[in-house]
Amino acid sequence: MAVLVAKELRKQYIMGKTQVQALDGVDFLVEEAEFVAIMGPSGSGKSTLLHLVGGLDKPSEGEITLAGKALSLLKDKQITLLRRRNVGFVFQFFNLLPTLTAEENIILPILIDGKSPKKYQERLDHLLELIGLKDRRRHRPEQLSGGEQQRVALARALITEPAILLADEPTGNLDTKTGTLIMDLLRRSCDELGQTIIVVTHDPRAASFADRVVFLRDGNIVEDMQFETDTPAPNRLRLIIEEMEKLEA
Repeated sequence: MAVLVAKELRKQYIMGKTQVQALDGVDFLVEEAEFVAIMGPSGSGKSTLLHLVGGLDKPSEGEITLAGKALSLLKDKQITLLRRRNVGFVFQFFNLLPTLTAEENIILPILIDGKSPKKYQERLDHLLELIGLKDRRRHRPEQLSGGEQQRVALARALITEPAILLADEPTGNLDTKTGTLIMDLLRRSCDELGQTIIVVTHDPRAASFADRVVFLRDGNIVEDMQFETDTPAPNRLRLIIEEMEKLEA
């Protein structure tokens, strides 16, 4: 079952007197429990695509269906509600509230949605165990490392059991070892929780954790690379690097 369907997406921006075509007729489909990475050179349209499919921006043309609902048919308030309940976001910068503990930051989306956190206690405990921070649940962000803060941000994105999780350069502000840990957690959330995930990244190692890598150039999808489950990580990495080298040539 498709969680996300995007058809003929186009997005133009006006910069001064110049019109920039960020996306130019993109068709994109993501199935339930699929882990997709999006790659491409700077300015290829990666983040634009992520923002459109997450309902953070509107396309100039085209249609997006998210969790069975066509975004073009929804009013702004309905899109906000759909995004709050069906989309989890993880960004390069952790965006945690400094006055709240780790567990309070994680449960925040539940409170914003007016739901009782008690009903999510079991999931909160499970997520804290998944990210390895059960013993640091009452620590504030300043008491956590960058990697630990990103793990909290990941758990916060997962607490509402979203239809899809969108991550924009989630390892971009982390060292290689910590970034690998975050990608491994994303992989586990896909495998163990059945979470659908889209990650925008410039890092081939991060992309190698995905089931599928979509390559963009000049606002178009130029390659859609699908991996078999048993494809070894070094082979995935080699194929991704080779494709990126072709795109940047």
